[in-house]
Amino acid sequence: MPRFAANLTMMFNEVPFPERFQRAADAGFEAVEFLFPYDHTPTEVAGWLAAAGLQNVLFNMPPGDWAKGERGLSALPGREAEFRAGVAKALDYAAALGTKRLHAMAGLVPEGADRDACRETYVANLKHAAEALGRHGLTLVIEPINTRDIPGFFLNTQAEARAVIEAVGAPNLKIQMDFYHAQIVEGDLAMTLRKNLDLVGHTQIAGVPDRHEPDEGEVNYPYLFGLLDELGYDGWVGCEYRPRGKTEDGLGWLKAAR
Repeated sequence: MPRFAANLTMMFNEVPFPERFQRAADAGFEAVEFLFPYDHTPTEVAGWLAAAGLQNVLFNMPPGDWAKGERGLSALPGREAEFRAGVAKALDYAAALGTKRLHAMAGLVPEGADRDACRETYVANLKHAAEALGRHGLTLVIEPINTRDIPGFFLNTQAEARAVIEAVGAPNLKIQMDFYHAQIVEGDLAMTLRKNLDLVGHTQIAGVPDRHEPDEGEVNYPYLFGLLDELGYDGWVGCEYRPRGKTEDGLGWLKAAR
């Protein structure tokens, strides 16, 4: 059975962020992920993890001005210094939280920008980040995201991610394969997973098309969970979905998977 990590940015929103850690533990999760920890100090977040007996398996590097719609910096020409500062900040949090995996969001293609220039910036920034993380034994992941949810996002397919990883050439750079995004953009999830498993460093799930629990919609998650086991995937599966109601009331899929 795959190992599931609750996404505390989306799940357990019935309570404030600090209280979600214990809620996740009480619901049977042993690990959590979240988008960003930066509204709180590393010491605070580490304390909540320890008190709940959880491990943190993933969070994102600073994405720029999220409130103003920015969704990452790594493919944005002219923002290199800010990106590098974000890498250093994320590493400080990772050290405090014991996190082994960090996600660098590509960002939105600026209006009128040259995509080749964006790709060059992306590759150069990822080389820097992978080297910095590698010194600490950490994995860097990049995530293809669908342009229905985030119009203009630079990285959209697993094939694009593979090409970027090959260009960067860092052994600790992997794909964060979110089956929700992959289904919307590509479909053919089983074969897509098989083709890219060698580069998959993290996976995520949500029902398609509405991003609710993985027990509704067009994706057969029980089959995919079995396939992950069959293929020997030993990473985490992040539950990055929006519960239909109270989070605990929608966890029947988790009990069934176990």
